[in-house]
Amino acid sequence: MAVRQDLNVAIAEFTELKQQLERDSLVLSVLKQLQEFDRAIKDYNTALLEKKYVAAARHLEKARSSLKTLESRKGFELKVLKALGTELTVQTQNMLYHLGEEWRQMVLWKLPPSKEISSAETVMQTELHLRTMPLKEDQIAGSPVASVLQAFAVLGELHTRLKLFGQLLLKYILKPLISYPSLRPLLEEQPDTVVLHFESAEPNLEHPSPMEVFGKITLVLEVLHKHLLNVSLDECGENDKDSRVVLAEMLGDMVWEEVSGCLIQECLVYSIPANSSKLEQYVEVIKSTEEFEKSLKNMGFLKGDATDLLKYARNVNSHFANKKCQDVIVAARKLMTSEIHNTVKITPDSSVAIPKLPDPGAGDNLKMQKASKMLHNELINLENETKLSQQTFSLPTCHISVSVEKLMELAYQTLVEATTSTDQCCIQLFYSVRNIFHLFYDVVPIYHKENLQKLPQLAAIHHNNCMYIAHHLLTLGHQFRYCLTNILYDGAATFVDLVPGFRRLGLECFLAQMRVQKGELLERLSSARNFSNMDNEENYSAANKAARQDISAEDADRLHSLCRIMLEEGPLVFTPLLEENKNKKYQEEVPVYVQKWMMFKELMIILQANLQEIVDRWADGKGPLAAEFSPTEVKSLIRALFQNTERRAATLAKIK
Repeated sequence: MAVRQDLNVAIAEFTELKQQLERDSLVLSVLKQLQEFDRAIKDYNTALLEKKYVAAARHLEKARSSLKTLESRKGFELKVLKALGTELTVQTQNMLYHLGEEWRQMVLWKLPPSKEISSAETVMQTELHLRTMPLKEDQIAGSPVASVLQAFAVLGELHTRLKLFGQLLLKYILKPLISYPSLRPLLEEQPDTVVLHFESAEPNLEHPSPMEVFGKITLVLEVLHKHLLNVSLDECGENDKDSRVVLAEMLGDMVWEEVSGCLIQECLVYSIPANSSKLEQYVEVIKSTEEFEKSLKNMGFLKGDATDLLKYARNVNSHFANKKCQDVIVAARKLMTSEIHNTVKITPDSSVAIPKLPDPGAGDNLKMQKASKMLHNELINLENETKLSQQTFSLPTCHISVSVEKLMELAYQTLVEATTSTDQCCIQLFYSVRNIFHLFYDVVPIYHKENLQKLPQLAAIHHNNCMYIAHHLLTLGHQFRYCLTNILYDGAATFVDLVPGFRRLGLECFLAQMRVQKGELLERLSSARNFSNMDNEENYSAANKAARQDISAEDADRLHSLCRIMLEEGPLVFTPLLEENKNKKYQEEVPVYVQKWMMFKELMIILQANLQEIVDRWADGKGPLAAEFSPTEVKSLIRALFQNTERRAATLAKIK
């Protein structure tokens, strides 16, 4: 029992000693961490005074690591840790301040007062100063740029600083060089500084060539690479070879997406050829884009394979087709919304002026032979039949709008270009031509609706326009059948399905106008007494007036003279006072007492007015003429006084 009791005592003593040892070890460890924190802060201060920024930053990070270790020990909280944390924050901000000052001496921006870039003149005020030699009183240990940037990397601030630099570079240098053709980068070398700024030159073109823009961007990046960005840094700040990165590559990752997007939208888009004959010349643009990207890769700004910029340049056929189709539709819509009344005479001998179609490819010879054989057989079968006139299937002589003639020429020219394009481009251009006619069908009746309803001559011209288009659509596809891509050969290259719609479009408008004209004729002849008993002078006179509806110029002059006499002498009736000179006041008040006096005055004016003067006095229903006469009455007067011309029709359309 005594031995067991001694054993228990020994165990208890051992346990107590063990716990004491653990407490002492913990205290010793804490003291060691505090000592390391203190030593790191002292070493940091020494290195900072000596401008050994990388060493100072690493000492700060060592102090930060010691503090984290102390804070991680649970159950052993010290009040001093809060003070140490505050001290560490203060010293970190102090370090960042010194590094920021050094950075501003190395990279100095002089920016325009306005934050918005609204013109090339605003950008001209931008300057970027890069210090190439440190000041004598500010000698930094090691390479100045490398030391400052590596210290930023150790403190975890490199990405933030470089991102801000990249944003300024984009906004004030790279994007303006792309967007404003007149800007040129200018390099000025001073003893200890290189200054990058702009000069202005008169641009040769509205949009510069890609080669010219690539040259400007390359010059700027070469300057930055030589004096600032050709630095290899440890991004993690721990001297690990695997974590080292070139500063130019970091900047490239930040800005390249926006730079390439701007180059595409502001430069490459406008370099796409307008016609297929210039596509071969675009090889130069592709080659210059490849060389541009290669130079950026050599400087470290880019890595990997072709970027979106080069892919866009190489995909020129697709972009050309899209641009061409868009230009065709825009041009077509402009023609459709132009005036209809400008016309040209079309005869059976008229034809659309188009270049000679290319010969079909060798692969199409068999198709041509088969088609020729079928045509020959058909001719043989018809040989003994009654022969038709050469004009049987010709469009009758008529007038059509100049804009429609140009529209048809546009369709033919686009199809001609499709014959020399790639298969995909050919298909897109073919369906763009079909879209032209779909657009005409939808746009013209709506855009010109009011004029087509009110002006008979325009309705007739529109009818001719539709029939002219339908006439060409009958054979348009057949003319190009053997010249387009094989994909469109088997019945797809046709426009015949559009013919009934165009014929109906022109016919409906024309018939609607005929119904209107019929109604007006019946209205005018309503007072002709059914043209009965023409031997009766009174009936003949009424029928004659109803048929002619015309006040002659001589009649109008006589009526005007009579009205003037009434206008001048009528007020003299108002003489209530004996003194003649006092009656003028009452004579001027005639409109107050005679309700139709102002109507009478307006009628007298109309008898001597021209069409424009009548429109002016009507003033969209707000003028003095509109106050006295209804639209129907004014229209009747116009029809009676003026011959049926296009000007009269236009004037009638404005009286509503």
